Amino acid sequence: MLPLFIDQNFNQIILRGLRSRIPALDAITAHEAELSEASDPELLAWAAGNGRIIVTHDHHTMPDHVADRIAAGERESPAS
Repeated sequence: MLPLFIDQNFNQIILRGLRSRIPALDAITAHEAELSEASDPELLAWAAGNGRIIVTHDHHTMPDHVADRIAAGERESPAS
């Protein structure tokens, strides 16, 4: 199963539904990682550094931060 990192703006009702239907779901939330107040670039760096795929509903600012990471040549994860 893919390791997920759930952004603080992802709908928590959806997450609860996923967890109830997929007990083995490998997901950690920003809150659980003590990153509730972190900026988008910090969240992306944490997810990449921990080999997790970020899941978010933030379509306003997150795509620009992802593009910045790609343009800077930052790796997706330590294994890539």
